[in-house]
Amino acid sequence: MKNISSISEFHKLLDLPTPLHPLISLVDVTQMHITENDIWKKFTMDFYSLSLKRDVTAKVKYGQQYYDFDKGTMNFIAPKQIQSLEVDEVNEISQNCGLGYMLMIHPDFLYNHPLAIQIKNYGFFSYSLNEALHLSEKEEANIIEIFQKIEQEYQFIDRHTQDIILSQLDLLLNYSNRFYERQFITRKAVNSDLLSRTEQLLTDYFNKEEMTISGLPTVEFIANRLNLSPQYLSDMLRSLTGQGAKQHINDKLIDKAKEYLSNSKLSVAEIAYQLGFEYPQSFNKLFKKKTNMSPLEFRASFN
Repeated sequence: MKNISSISEFHKLLDLPTPLHPLISLVDVTQMHITENDIWKKFTMDFYSLSLKRDVTAKVKYGQQYYDFDKGTMNFIAPKQIQSLEVDEVNEISQNCGLGYMLMIHPDFLYNHPLAIQIKNYGFFSYSLNEALHLSEKEEANIIEIFQKIEQEYQFIDRHTQDIILSQLDLLLNYSNRFYERQFITRKAVNSDLLSRTEQLLTDYFNKEEMTISGLPTVEFIANRLNLSPQYLSDMLRSLTGQGAKQHINDKLIDKAKEYLSNSKLSVAEIAYQLGFEYPQSFNKLFKKKTNMSPLEFRASFN
């Protein structure tokens, strides 16, 4: 697997001019030309990338369904994330994309600035590529304006350059966060379908008693079944219900525990093991946290 350690190396691999700044660069994706095909089959980069593309003749996949898009879309990739690109796909984008930018920022550029920590709190850097941010024309214009201001600023490097660029980057990330929250609302039908499928997956998991074999269901397990990234699944569920994926799993778990406690003669320890807990104490702690009662107190309330 190839690791691209610097922005300069990335430029060279795609036959782009040498970057004006070693730690930050904005490139026109239509100017990218792949020179070494094998590199792109599986690779990582040591820097952040934020990409904007418009009028790409493609479809985006949510779960098992495809949805067309014809406005601008954005992807966010953190350092060290494993990526894979089809060479034909990249060449198609470079030749047929009506507009495209890729902003690259090396973590060293953020050094000694609050954004070095804050940028790690934006969940969309953990989303999959098929969970792109879909922009309206107005939103796209806002993003492009910020991109262009960043590009203009690093043309003339002085002692103010870093602070000005980072203030623009901070603004861009805040806008992106707002636009993603808007997307969760405007794509409510799609997300409601994913919510229903999440609930069904959990119901089937518990009813088939897979916990005794596989243990407690994880966010990663549910996300994989839905072809989503764990972070996107949690953010989507939180936008619809106010609770993340882990809370949904726990709620379903407690419902199943209540069913056992009220309708069976299994001991609390047996129920804990039946539900996939390694230790009964962990089950007791979660149950009390969720219901304000111990499992035995809940069972006693039915007598």
